[in-house]
Amino acid sequence: DGRMGVAKGAPGYGGGKHAGQPGAGPSQQQGRQAPSGTDLHGIHALVVGLLSVDQREGALLELSKKREAVPDLAPILWFSFGTVSVLLQEIVSIYPLLSPPKLKAHASNRVCNALALLQCVASHKDTRTPFLNAHIPLYLYPFLNTTSKTRPFEYLRLTSLGVIGALVKMDDPEVINFLLSTEIIPLCLRIMETGSELSKTVATFIVQKILLDEIGLEYICATYERFYAVTTVLNNMVAALVEHPSLRLLKHIIRCYLRLTDNHGARKALKPCFPEAFRNGTFSALLTEDNPTKQWLQRLLSQVGSNIG
Repeated sequence: DGRMGVAKGAPGYGGGKHAGQPGAGPSQQQGRQAPSGTDLHGIHALVVGLLSVDQREGALLELSKKREAVPDLAPILWFSFGTVSVLLQEIVSIYPLLSPPKLKAHASNRVCNALALLQCVASHKDTRTPFLNAHIPLYLYPFLNTTSKTRPFEYLRLTSLGVIGALVKMDDPEVINFLLSTEIIPLCLRIMETGSELSKTVATFIVQKILLDEIGLEYICATYERFYAVTTVLNNMVAALVEHPSLRLLKHIIRCYLRLTDNHGARKALKPCFPEAFRNGTFSALLTEDNPTKQWLQRLLSQVGSNIG
């Protein structure tokens, strides 16, 4: 299916019952038994194997499989000689395949295993700050900037979004400050309009987490152009959901709108362009089993001054 040889859960959010949902998996380490010294010896051997051109592909796959079972894999990767350089080399090596789009399944799978290890580093409290200081997320932006709809490219974008999603999940203002200094918002907005449902969901989750930060909300509402860019995409997504409903996507969209209403200027600007589908009960059946999201929508309707719903 084009994904053979890829570690389970590699697209970024784990392979458990919440697989594919933002925040469901990059560090499901609590409650896991720490590996024994013998197991750690094997982990270190695999990390050393990354330095060997002949062993690298197998080591990437095995480490990706084990990343959630080894709580301190991130520091091992970050502080071991040459490992991060190898992971970046794996990323940079496929840049020539991006435009014109020539990426095939095997190359996509391999680089996605490298990205899964970088997500592990992004999720760990001891390596997140140096990860940001080294500006490593910027190496992923060319992947997010691709538009090809083929599975290798879709998988590449989804896994790259998983790394950014792991960063914003930490609710760290340092992360938001870094991301706002880059073009992450326009990149996410384009994926929110054109990506697969899962990629749209993760991209919307990232924008939601940026909005939930005070600095992020202030940034997006600072100019009409930024506010208009975000709300136009959100409005288009709501219109698309009328035809193709998705609860997991809808809940993040509602949270984005609701957070925008915390800004007085944004709340006033939302009223004339507020989606009619929220007012007329279009999504009532979809929200029947999801009381928290139903309550968020009721609060949103109250905030924008609607008497309906």
